[in-house]
Amino acid sequence: MMSLSQNWWMMILRGVLAIMFGVAAFVWPGLTWFSLVILFGAYALVDGVIALAAGLQNAGDSPRWWVFLLEGIIGIGAGITAFLWPGLTAYVLLMVIASWAIITGILEIAAAIRLRREITNEWALAFGGLLSVGLGVLLFMRPVLGGLALVWTIGAYALLFGVLLIALGFRLRSVNVPARPARKTSKTRNMRPSTSTR
Repeated sequence: MMSLSQNWWMMILRGVLAIMFGVAAFVWPGLTWFSLVILFGAYALVDGVIALAAGLQNAGDSPRWWVFLLEGIIGIGAGITAFLWPGLTAYVLLMVIASWAIITGILEIAAAIRLRREITNEWALAFGGLLSVGLGVLLFMRPVLGGLALVWTIGAYALLFGVLLIALGFRLRSVNVPARPARKTSKTRNMRPSTSTR
C-alpha cells in the first residue's frame, strides 16, 4: 500500500486526462467520428501508459499491482488499435471502446475491493469501475446511438470518471503524508553557562 500511496499523483494525472477528454467532447460536440476515435486513442494510450507504470512500480510491494498492469496493457492496446485502424467501421471501433470500458471497469472494481481495508475512499475507484462497465454495456446494447449522443455519453463518462480518480488520488496522498513528529522541548535548550567577571 505504501508504494501505491506514494504514486498518488499518477491517479490524479489519470483523472486530469479523463476530464480533459470529457471537456473536449463537450466543447467540440461537432467532432467527426474520425476525430473522436483519434481523441479516444490518445487518451487510452496515455492513460494506459500511466496505469502500466503504476503497476510496475507497485510490483513486489502490493498484491494488486497486476491489476493496474493489466489495465494499462488493455488501455495501450485500445489506443494503438484506434491509431492504427481509424478507418475501421464505426461499429467495430465502438465495440473496441465498449470492450475496453467493461474490462477496465471490472479491473477497477477488483482493485477497489482489495483496497477496502487500507483506505476509506475506495468507493471512488469502485464507482468509477461501475461507470466504465455501465458505459460498455450501454454501447453494446445501443451501438446505433447518434453521433452527438455518443460523443456526449462518452464525454459525461470521462468527466465523472476523472473526478473520481482525482478524489482517490488525493485520498492516497493523505495516506502517504507522515504524521509530523512532536517537537522536543528542553528547558535547558538555548541556555548558555553564564560567566561572571566580577
